[in-house]
Amino acid sequence: MKKNYLLFCLLFVAFLNTSCTVLQWRKTDIEIQQKFTDLKIESDISYFQIDSLGINIRIQEIRTEGKNTNLLFIHGAPSSISTWESYLTDPALIGKANMYAIDRPGYGYSNFGKAIKSIDEQAQIMNAVINSKKLEHIIVIGSSYGGPIAARIGVLNPNIKAVVMISPAIDPENEKDIWASRFTQWKLTRWLTPTAYRVAGDEKSVHAEELSFVEKDWKNLDIPILHFHGDIDDIVPFENLAYSKKTFQNIKVIPISEIGHELAWKDSEIIIEQLLNLIHQLEIQH
Repeated sequence: MKKNYLLFCLLFVAFLNTSCTVLQWRKTDIEIQQKFTDLKIESDISYFQIDSLGINIRIQEIRTEGKNTNLLFIHGAPSSISTWESYLTDPALIGKANMYAIDRPGYGYSNFGKAIKSIDEQAQIMNAVINSKKLEHIIVIGSSYGGPIAARIGVLNPNIKAVVMISPAIDPENEKDIWASRFTQWKLTRWLTPTAYRVAGDEKSVHAEELSFVEKDWKNLDIPILHFHGDIDDIVPFENLAYSKKTFQNIKVIPISEIGHELAWKDSEIIIEQLLNLIHQLEIQH
């Protein structure tokens, strides 16, 4: 009897995990477009196909006529383009730039569940999207795992004029071991974890190694870089801020007091204010 009860509980948890869209960290195209329609904001969702990899990358675009600055948003793990809603709906940003949010491979509706563990390969994919859109004068914004990807795109593409990293997991020596992520790697428990968390766990399993592979090129990145980090971040250690300060040439570190890893979406007004300042500076230079 006890064995049957345990089996029922496991199956029930699995059902919740695989069916709950909140745990999967994604919204459908229809759900997203309805939100923006209600707010009277013109939004377009498209898919960029890469035949050689067999993947489709989902992109949401908010375009403002006559604006040359382009903001490209790269989310963390687990997450999707939905995490950037407060930015894509901000009137000040809409008035100053075109905005593009991308579902990273394995998340949202970009080949959901199929992880690409390489930071460089993910950056190459994002770079292909940029080139397909013929974008110039770009600021790349990356949160958490998306931070080093954003910086890597800056290395790859000369049209990147600045990089903004929010709570980035950038330091290979301070890659925190999150005990819960082990459930995504054990055969016995992997099937119980939501798909988006499995992808995050797969990325996490080689993240320090991947950071070590790309860090040799940070010395070549001389464009402006902003690094925001909450001082009570319990997911990505605050020490990552010191790493950025000693590693990048043109870095401005911005510590935020009494905030954790939720900085990107809980205190977006702090980031937006700095983004507007950065856009203004780049416009003057251009």
